Order: sequence, then C-alpha cells, then structure tokens
Amino acid sequence: MNVQKNIVLCFIVFVCAISLVGCGKKADESKPIDEVKAEAEKMNVEQLRSMAVKYKDAILDKKTELNKLTSKLKDIPVTKILSDEAKTLKDDIASLNKSVSELNKRFGIYFEKLKEKGGDLSGLEM
Repeated sequence: MNVQKNIVLCFIVFVCAISLVGCGKKADESKPIDEVKAEAEKMNVEQLRSMAVKYKDAILDKKTELNKLTSKLKDIPVTKILSDEAKTLKDDIASLNKSVSELNKRFGIYFEKLKEKGGDLSGLEM
C-alpha cells in the first residue's frame, strides 16, 4: 500500500512539473520535427532562445524525475526485482528516457538555429 502511495505521489509531482514548464508556447515532445524546424526558421533570436530555455528546463525536470526513479529502482532488493513495483518503475524510466530523447531532438533544432543566427548560447549547455 505504501508503495502505491509513493508511485501516485511521484506521478503527481511529475504532472505538476510538466504543468510548470511555462505558459504560451511550451516544450512539446510530440510536436513533429518538421513543424519545429519550420517554426524555428521564422523565429528571431529572442524567440529561439526562449524556446531553447523552455526545452532545456523540461529536459532537466525530466532528468531529475528520472534520477529519482532510478534511485528507487536501485533500492529494490534483488529478490523483488521482478515485482510489480519494479516493473512499474522500469516502465516509467523507459517512458522518461524516450521523452528526454524527444525533447533533446527539438531542443537541438532551436539551439542550432540560435547558434546560426549568432544568438546568446550562455546557460543553454547541458
């Protein structure tokens, strides 16, 4: 029962973190790459930097959550590694890894376009 509460709590924290990414245009891991490229072409330096920051923040938030889940998985005794709790954690970790990968692809588009236009890249390193 306590494990279920922890999983629900992690899910709530995850949802809250996603909702706090930003207002207006936000980091969207499901937006088609071609659409992201087209939008980036039309953006000025400030808009590109703003989007890059939003994607970076979303990536860092997901990596923080990923580290928490990975730590929980490591704390599971070997005898319970095949338990439902462990399977749920593994599924959540895989999902977060996929999400981070998708966000990184889109971040890279904004970052490279910003670099191409000579914008300020400070603070965007990961």
